[in-house]
Amino acid sequence: MKEKLLKFIKFFIRRDRIKPPQILVLGFGLTIGIGTLLLSLPNATASGVSPGILTALFTATSAACVTGLVVVDTATYWSGFGHGVILFLIQVGGLGFMTMTTLIFLIAGKRITIKERILIKDSLSSNTLEGVVKFVIYILVFTFAVEAVGALLLSVRFIPEYGFSEGIKLSLFHAISAFCNAGFDLIGDFKSLTPYVEDPVVNFTIMTLIILGGLGFAVINNLLKAKSLKKINLHSKVVLSISAALIVFASVAFFILESGNTNTVGALTWPGKIIASLFMAVTPRTAGFNTLDTASLTNGTLILVMMLMFIGGSPGSTAGGVKTSTFGVVLFSVISILKGRKETEAFGRTIVSDVVKRAIAIIFIGIFLLIVDIVLLTITESASLTEIMFEAISAFGTVGLSMGITPDLTPVGRIIIIITMFVGRVGPLTMAFAIGEVQSTHESGRYKYPEGKILV
Repeated sequence: MKEKLLKFIKFFIRRDRIKPPQILVLGFGLTIGIGTLLLSLPNATASGVSPGILTALFTATSAACVTGLVVVDTATYWSGFGHGVILFLIQVGGLGFMTMTTLIFLIAGKRITIKERILIKDSLSSNTLEGVVKFVIYILVFTFAVEAVGALLLSVRFIPEYGFSEGIKLSLFHAISAFCNAGFDLIGDFKSLTPYVEDPVVNFTIMTLIILGGLGFAVINNLLKAKSLKKINLHSKVVLSISAALIVFASVAFFILESGNTNTVGALTWPGKIIASLFMAVTPRTAGFNTLDTASLTNGTLILVMMLMFIGGSPGSTAGGVKTSTFGVVLFSVISILKGRKETEAFGRTIVSDVVKRAIAIIFIGIFLLIVDIVLLTITESASLTEIMFEAISAFGTVGLSMGITPDLTPVGRIIIIITMFVGRVGPLTMAFAIGEVQSTHESGRYKYPEGKILV
């Protein structure tokens, strides 16, 4: 069985006509397909009755794309086997198809070829092939170690409340879900972490796992190797500065916007208000957990949450969205223009024009996709425009937060959200390259057109 699996994987990733972006897209598709089949089995549900194929597909896509949007309650609808399948999909989706494939090769003692290394490099958003396999090993060790520590901390709260075996299960499930920025929970009745809104152990453990998972493995590696913050590379500086700025700004904004709202922060103690505001600033960065009722948030807060969901986490991480570095590059580009600079500058360095172009392309494609989604969902769904916009952006950013309309989506609406989650996880630019390279594989840059001027 093991040999057949290895042969299939090697055949899958070595097809000469399939380009790296296409393999990454197909890899996620294959993972979702396997998850859908497993969740379609009768023993995957608590009732023992096979779920509809669309329910299984939606759940498998949400888990593999580490989103967290659900059409049925995860804790009560699925059985222990179903929970195991969902957790496996979350782990594979968080680490990435090629990372898990590398793990299988390493366990089997198989040699990893150059093409496979290139695929790993692309999937991790790395700039070099050098040491890419060692980097994957580091990612695996770091991930499992952090998840284990997170589970241990959560067990302090869950074991006394749920008993030893159930407490261990909940601790491990939520630790993996949080680090992978998935947002799936086993609390039940679609409550997520609302019963623990003022609990410092649960909140700060989950927030730490979300942040570590969302920073990106390259940034974590750079931080561990650098002896001081001054010696970290430009990418890490951009990611850390943008991430910190977003968390601080959002925390203060949420505290101000929700302090008078008795349905959310307003009803909490002062320590609870601070914890809830911090959590709400962290979780829209593609995590999907919530300690406050999302539907009860003020309009200003909802707009800010949607902005954070669209930005998401960082490249090479378990998070989705257009990424903090992409947002940072566009932001620094605007600042440079306002300063009258010809080049985009950040932290005493010039950002190459190709990176700026890619950043603009990612944001443009993301906005265009969301506009199409929102228009289609206004036709298929009876929800309000705010609820539809929130749902679409949450799916694209692979966040998982919802204003409560997910279980009531029509079959067509579910398919639209499934496609959006998939594109959001593999990346809009990767998806565009995958589709584009099917039609054309010619080498670009062989010629240059005469310059022309446009007024803007």
